[in-house]
Amino acid sequence: MSAQKSRRRIAMVSEHASPLALLGGVDAGGQNVAVAELSAALAAQGHEVVVYTRRDDTDLLDRVDTEHGYTVVHVPAGPPRKLPKDDLLQYMPAFGDFLAEQWEQWRPDVAHAHFWMSGLATLRAARRRGVPVVQTFHALGVVKRRHQGRDDTSPDERIRLETELARKVDWVAATCTDEVAELRRMGRDQSAMSVVPCGVNPTEFCHIGPAATRGKPQRIVSVGRLVPRKGFETVIRAMPQLPTAELVIVGGPDKSELDSDAEAQRLNAVAGQCGVADRVHLYGAIARDEMPMLLRSADVVAATPWYEPFGIVPLEAMACGVPVVASAVGGMLDTVVDEGTGRLVPPRDPRRCADAITPILADRNLRAALGRAGRARVQQRYSWQRVAEETAAVYDRMAGSVS
Repeated sequence: MSAQKSRRRIAMVSEHASPLALLGGVDAGGQNVAVAELSAALAAQGHEVVVYTRRDDTDLLDRVDTEHGYTVVHVPAGPPRKLPKDDLLQYMPAFGDFLAEQWEQWRPDVAHAHFWMSGLATLRAARRRGVPVVQTFHALGVVKRRHQGRDDTSPDERIRLETELARKVDWVAATCTDEVAELRRMGRDQSAMSVVPCGVNPTEFCHIGPAATRGKPQRIVSVGRLVPRKGFETVIRAMPQLPTAELVIVGGPDKSELDSDAEAQRLNAVAGQCGVADRVHLYGAIARDEMPMLLRSADVVAATPWYEPFGIVPLEAMACGVPVVASAVGGMLDTVVDEGTGRLVPPRDPRRCADAITPILADRNLRAALGRAGRARVQQRYSWQRVAEETAAVYDRMAGSVS
């Protein structure tokens, strides 16, 4: 049955990642984009979508009807100010109780929780209202702990609670095949989960359109939150082997606040140590509608995190017809085709990163071929329209047929 014939009431729960948030902050990134774009695509297919996210500002309206057809409800759970997401666990019971109260009047056909804490709140409400729960984790605590060790700031209870959640929800929509393997090790039955990736809007992110002005003959662009695990240091340390290129790093606080950002200071210091400070530029946060223009200005987009649950930036670059050099981790093992749409390299390996970038910078025809293949792959597999159709098929399975 098509999504058009099965119009559903869908509750999206995203406790810390509001679809209205400015991207690039410490806790604002790919999940915000995924929730916003998926909600918009489902609304465009005729579904009634309400996104529940925590109120983190007293000035926010209780409800916001977006121009993209979905509604955002700001949930009063905890103090109405910005808090690190790792501090929010204590407020999930209140979040869940609010959902249960809301759903007494507006009962969704399915609730889709994004991130583990959202899942806890959603399950608390859903069990009281008889609502099936679909869970997308976006990141798993066991993987984060494996890669970050003592630097992991997640609550101590995360792995235990996340494991229980993975076994209790009605369906798990994993974002990549690597995550499926992890979930199986956590005890999730494979018969009740599927891979539903994140996506990209190939009309918004397109190879045709203006490109940002650049200062060197060749440009490498990296995008993400300014946190160490995003691996910007790897690309900076590769720059001495790439003497004709500049590196633009996008993300973090506004440019006016970069001087006081600890990670920005550290990256600038690394650039100075490597003798490439004049060719490494931190842009800070930019408006989302500026991102396609910036990506089109790149010869290569480098996505080199230590670990990455999915990674939307490579898809956005591919949609713009730009080759991607990416760490061979997480979702990028699915999205980036080595020597087809770009190159996959080991994480934390500046030499291998430079070796992968060098021939792409040197060969215009290779860049064009990789770029064409990347855009074709996005159009065939990773458009938000297709992702929304696959997600709606999961909802149909959970909620049954509704005409």
